[in-house]
Amino acid sequence: MKHLLAASDLDRSQALSILDLAEQMHDIQGREVKKIPALRGRTIINLFFEDSTRTRTSFEIAGKWMSADTINVSAKGSSVSKGESMKDTLLTLDSMGVDCFVIRHAGSGTVQQAAGWVRASIVNAGDGAHEHPTQALLDSYSIRQHFRTIDGGEVNDFEGRTVAITGDLLHSRVVRSNVSLLTTLGAKVLLCAPPTLMPTGASTWPVEIVPSFDDALARADIAMMLRVQRERMSSGFFPSEREYIDGWGLTATRLRALKPGVGIMHPGPMNRGLEISSEAADSAGSLVLNQVSAGVAVRMSVLYHLLGGAQDQNSPTNAKEGDAA
Repeated sequence: MKHLLAASDLDRSQALSILDLAEQMHDIQGREVKKIPALRGRTIINLFFEDSTRTRTSFEIAGKWMSADTINVSAKGSSVSKGESMKDTLLTLDSMGVDCFVIRHAGSGTVQQAAGWVRASIVNAGDGAHEHPTQALLDSYSIRQHFRTIDGGEVNDFEGRTVAITGDLLHSRVVRSNVSLLTTLGAKVLLCAPPTLMPTGASTWPVEIVPSFDDALARADIAMMLRVQRERMSSGFFPSEREYIDGWGLTATRLRALKPGVGIMHPGPMNRGLEISSEAADSAGSLVLNQVSAGVAVRMSVLYHLLGGAQDQNSPTNAKEGDAA
C-alpha cells in the first residue's frame, strides 16, 4: 500500500490485515508505557484544512505511540492562510523528507488529487462529503469486536450481519466509506433517511434502501446513526426537528424495541436529542466510546501498513514496553 485514499482501495484481505493488526495495537493502550519503536525515524504531518478533534488527535497519538515524529499543521497557521495554494504547501513540506501526510480537506476529491503531487504516502482523513476510510475501518473494528463479545468466540467476517445506517446520508463521507468497506467484508447494508437526505445515485450502491426507519431497525444487528450536518445545509432538508425525530431519530422508545444484542454506533459528534437520544447514546448497547478507543489502534495499524513496517517479519508490538521511550 502506498496511500489510503478511499475504502474501495482495500480488498477483503487488506482490510482484515489492518483489523487484525489493530487488535495487537489496541493492547498497547492498556500498557503503562504506551510506546513502541515501530515507526522510529519516520515523519508524519497531520495537515488539517477543517476542524477536527477525534480524528486529528487519534492520528497524532497513533504516530507518537509508534515513535514517529508527528507534526500537526492547520490551515489557519500555515502559508495557505496567506494565499499559498495547497499544492505548493504540500510540495514544500514533501521536499523536507516527510514520509506521510494525513490530510483532511473540505473539497471532495482533493486528497486524491494531492496523492499525485507528492512522494510521501497520504492518508485521507476526510474529504468533503466523499470519503473517510479510517472511520470506516474503526467502525468495522468496533463491529467485529461487538460480534465477538456477544457470540463468545472468534468472528473474522461479517457474513449474515445487517448494518442499518440512518441519518444525513447526503452530506456524509462516513456512509460512502462504510458502504464500501462493510460490503467488501460481507455485511448487508441498509440505508434509511429522509428522501431529501438520500445521496443521488444511492440506488446503484450495493445496499438496500429502506424507507421506514422502524423497519430497518427491526432487521438490524448494528444501528449506525449519522449526524445531521447543519453546517452543510443551506436550506431546509426536513420540515422541523420534531418531525425528523419522529421519523428517523433513535429515541428511547425505539431503543426499547431493538432486538437483543444490537450495537448502537455514531461516529460523532452527536446531536443528542435529534438523531440519537441520550438514552440510546449511553445505553449498554452503545459502541460510541468503543469507536473512539478503536480509532487510535486502527490508525496505528494503517500507518504501520503504509510506511513499510508491515513487511517486517516480526510483530511491531513485540518490542518491550518503553523500548522506544
